This record gives sequence, C-alpha cells and structure tokens, in this order.
Amino acid sequence: MKLLKNEAAYEKLKFYQDICEIRRLIYGITERFRKTHLRLVSQMRDAARSSKQNIREGYKKGTVGGFRRGIVISLGSLEELAGDVEDSFEDDLISNEEFEKLAKLFRSANYMAGRYLMSLNKMERDGTWRKPKGYTKATSRNLTQPPATSCNIRKRYYGG
Repeated sequence: MKLLKNEAAYEKLKFYQDICEIRRLIYGITERFRKTHLRLVSQMRDAARSSKQNIREGYKKGTVGGFRRGIVISLGSLEELAGDVEDSFEDDLISNEEFEKLAKLFRSANYMAGRYLMSLNKMERDGTWRKPKGYTKATSRNLTQPPATSCNIRKRYYGG
C-alpha cells in the first residue's frame, strides 16, 4: 500500500527493488529470534529500513548531489546489515538458504547501485538530471539560510 499516489523514478531502479526485498526478508527472518536477540534484531531492522528510506529521502531533495548522498548512505547501512547477516549465519540464527538468498540480493543491490552512481555522475556532467515531479524549493530545505541552532540564535540576537 502506498501513501503517495505517483510512483517515483527511484522505485523502478533494480537496486532499490532489491533493497526493498532485503528489508522484507530481514523483517520476516528476524521475527524468529526477536525475543532472544533483541538488540541484534533492532539493529538489523533499523539498517534494513535505513537502506530503503535514505534513497527515498535523497531523491526527494531534488538534486543530483542529494540523491547521490542518499544512495551512498543507503549502501553504508546495507554494509552494516551485511555484517549482521554474516554474524547471524555464523551463530546459526539464519539458515543457509536464507543466507544465500540475502547474499544474492546484497550483491545485486551493491553492483547496481554502483553502476547507477556512475550514471548519476554522467547525468550531472551532461546536465541531463531531471528533478523529481512536484519538486519546488519549498520541498527542499532552503540552503541560503542555515537552520536555527543555538549557535545561530546567539549570533543573530547577541552578535557573537
């Protein structure tokens, strides 16, 4: 079920689809040991979720750089998750069949994301990147003004 009506361009990307499948599998697999390995399950689910959501967030920023950064962060979360999957396999929490299925998805997602990052770089150089539909400056943080932090507030009101 989708909250937003239009399919975003990133949803058609193979590596995004692989990451979505990894997230679904991780949630199902970890259900078996969620009561005995609470922290591990939480870490694995968080990393799987982060892998998916960082791509969405990066794309919505509306810039090549924002999208690229989202993908790179996503791959970092995927690497963290891969380590947990390997540990879980070594600890007999994950079956060989589950491990092989996940390994295939991890390899595919990493390879395809790497290729897509090269493609993004080319689009940026060639000027062929298209902003997401419905993107306006209002949908992205205004980069001309820094966010209000205690440091900025002090400078603004106390001159220092």
